[in-house]
Amino acid sequence: MVNRKSNSPWGSSYKEGLPSTAVNDTVDIDQNVRATITTGVIDVATGQWQGITVNDAQMIPGATAEAIAASGTALFPGTANAENLDMTGYSNLFIALKVSNSGNYETVAVMGNDTQGGFGGLTPVAAATGLKGTGFGDPTDRSFEYLCFDDAENLAADVWNVFYVKNRLANQKNMQIQITNNSGGNSNIEFAYMRTV
Repeated sequence: MVNRKSNSPWGSSYKEGLPSTAVNDTVDIDQNVRATITTGVIDVATGQWQGITVNDAQMIPGATAEAIAASGTALFPGTANAENLDMTGYSNLFIALKVSNSGNYETVAVMGNDTQGGFGGLTPVAAATGLKGTGFGDPTDRSFEYLCFDDAENLAADVWNVFYVKNRLANQKNMQIQITNNSGGNSNIEFAYMRTV
């Protein structure tokens, strides 16, 4: 768009009620379009700056659990940098599992431990218990249900098996993914994740 001129509301011709505009009685109106970038907001309650959450750029590796026995469990991500998953500001989650023994594996979203502040500052928490919530299905169903529970997913060995969890774990503050090896033999389990807004 281009710049244009417009009559000023305080111009002498408007004051006098005349239909024409007096000389030099216009205001420049800038109508150029400019891109803007919003990088965050100031929280009205705390006065603190909060940046905007963006998608993880790629899969983030978790720990590798070695030689998990049949019926044994492992908690992920379990690294020194991220022992628990923080989904604050994120809606969706990709989880990837690479196992050395093909067969069934159980996947459950559970409460993380207290090492990174518990849940929203509350400690202690019921670590490693299945996360539950309501409001995901039929509106008349008021009972709590597991947010993410798959008791028998058949995984191929030595490749990444990738799964998408939409909305069910949104904004969960302190979470781990518990994998149970139901393949019938020992298995190494590698884990990776990616969060999206």
